[in-house]
Amino acid sequence: MKHDTTSFYIDGSWRGTSASQQRIDVENPATQEIIGQVAQASESDVDQAVEAAHRAFETFSQTSREERLALLEHVIEVYKARQDEVASVMSAEMGASITTAREAQAPAGLGHLEATYEALKAFDFEAPVNASNRVFREPIGVCAFITPWNWPLNQIAAKVAPALATGCTCVLKPSEMAPLSAHLFAEILDEAGVPAGVFNLVDGDGPGVGAYMAQHPLVDMVSFTGSTRAGIEVSKLAAPTVKRVTLELGGKSPNIILDDADFETAVRNGTQACMYNVGQSCDAPTRMLVPHARMDEAVEIAARAAQALVTGDPSRSDVDNGPIAYGRQYEKVVSLIRKGIEEGATLACGGADKPEGCEAGYFVKPTVFGHVTPEMTVAVEEIFGPVLSIIGYADEEEAIRIANDTPYGLGAYVSSGNLDRARRVARRIRSGQVTLNSAEGDYETPFGGYKQSGNGREGGAYGLEDFLEIKAIVGWN
Repeated sequence: MKHDTTSFYIDGSWRGTSASQQRIDVENPATQEIIGQVAQASESDVDQAVEAAHRAFETFSQTSREERLALLEHVIEVYKARQDEVASVMSAEMGASITTAREAQAPAGLGHLEATYEALKAFDFEAPVNASNRVFREPIGVCAFITPWNWPLNQIAAKVAPALATGCTCVLKPSEMAPLSAHLFAEILDEAGVPAGVFNLVDGDGPGVGAYMAQHPLVDMVSFTGSTRAGIEVSKLAAPTVKRVTLELGGKSPNIILDDADFETAVRNGTQACMYNVGQSCDAPTRMLVPHARMDEAVEIAARAAQALVTGDPSRSDVDNGPIAYGRQYEKVVSLIRKGIEEGATLACGGADKPEGCEAGYFVKPTVFGHVTPEMTVAVEEIFGPVLSIIGYADEEEAIRIANDTPYGLGAYVSSGNLDRARRVARRIRSGQVTLNSAEGDYETPFGGYKQSGNGREGGAYGLEDFLEIKAIVGWN
């Protein structure tokens, strides 16, 4: 890092906090050692950042598509040059294995930048309505971004990239649990020549800094990624100023494995996907639905797949899973594992004890529960850890009913030997994204939720829409 991380990036330069003396320790969850500090922003600091963005919007909103493409191109170049550093910082601050950080976490930030760049090339910012009238899509204004700790650069880039592409300006508050990668991202934008005030960064907690940003009268849009509970609070705070609010919230994603699927492959892939990033993904397929008659078979395959994962020191290249990202989340995961055992689910592997050799740090064994019923706590609550619940169903109709029986609707998964059947089932699931037969995702395809998983979409051309107002000019011709 080239700067003091207790400073904020405001109006094109690093500056210390104007009032608050409070510091927030950044902990390495694998060792429980303090690896850095950030400052808790005061309201005055937020005001300065928002006012800088407000001033910059006047000119940046008038830039051409070509100018913004050139700017994104520079950001992409600098990001690529510092991508290994990004991976190392994220692994240290939130515990992702270095392999996951290098192969997924850091590339995710680049993926959103590149997908946005490509989308901007062909995006229609104006179009005729009829012979007389025309519609223009114009930048919404100053955007406040509140991002999570589990996929830090993925969520930051998914918001900042479309803001830059559409001519908006922004203020970012990253998670105080994993803020160092956000500081590195600010250095990347500064080095790439993002104009002063277009991007600003302040640190702090949600109830203090995030809440003040959400209600700020000069903020035109809030984009929040995090828990459903916090997303509701953001919406309430934003309501009096009638801001646009986009939310990417919690999930409890179903994974329907139909009776004609390649069972060994589907169960193994589903288990690995559930455990990926230590289960700390909002769209992780945590509810595996299998025919009752094949429950024991599914449990055996899933347990074998989970036990094959290596949990330990995230700096080692042979490790699949590092620790849970911080202490409170670790306690929540362990308590829910205990709850699953108490409520009578069959513990096929894992459990509440730490993995052998992982006495320090917030490590959790990959855990598989079989014979889970839909009303059990582990089948209902978002755990956000490496915990899979396998639920039985009688037929396809019941599988669809169980899949939809949740307040969430972010991700869903279907496996079948018949693609038409998989498509038919996917159309009936109330979810923002459905993955068929373990297909690979990309950064052009929209991502976002139904129901209490949020609103709005991120990714590619669809991710630009939320940052634009529609202006109709009547009598253009």
